[in-house]
Amino acid sequence: MPFISPWIFILRLTRLLLAAMAINASFALIKPVLEKSVYLSGLIASPPAQHLRIPVDRVRQRQLRDTWHAERSHGRRHEGIDIFAARGTPVRSTTEGIISRIGTNRLGGTVVWVLGPGGHRHYYAHLDQVANVRTGERISAGALLGFVGNTGNAKSTPPHLHYGIYTSRGAINPFPFLAGKSSSDDAVHAAS
Repeated sequence: MPFISPWIFILRLTRLLLAAMAINASFALIKPVLEKSVYLSGLIASPPAQHLRIPVDRVRQRQLRDTWHAERSHGRRHEGIDIFAARGTPVRSTTEGIISRIGTNRLGGTVVWVLGPGGHRHYYAHLDQVANVRTGERISAGALLGFVGNTGNAKSTPPHLHYGIYTSRGAINPFPFLAGKSSSDDAVHAAS
């Protein structure tokens, strides 16, 4: 075996260590992206929940009213249900998922969207304020999203949460899922 100078040996060893460190650093950067992609794929592939927790603290099942498709201004139909509660009452996610959007819009005011199992998009609107959550965050069912309010087009109404569920086929009635009466055939109604 030929003689290798100690300096050449140290130089080669240093290169190997630097290469190993670069690979390790790259993996550290890529790992969260891979984990989120795997979770997202599993979330979308999993079946949607047939029974969901009520999203407003201290509201019982018997207090819910099915306001699905009630008439609204300008010929619109209500694409969700309204859950009335005191301003500032905690609003929690009905399902596990990923927070896909936090923002404001003309009708919903302050809103949070959660992408849940089966690709269902859960919409929480008229919030007084959003909790300490961020877009892209992975959450569990029951995670605090915000607090009941009357923002958006609900300024003249008592505080409430507007809760809606959207699928690839349109809005579906959330009431049967919250009231424990859902079946995949009964709950799905494409929005008109």
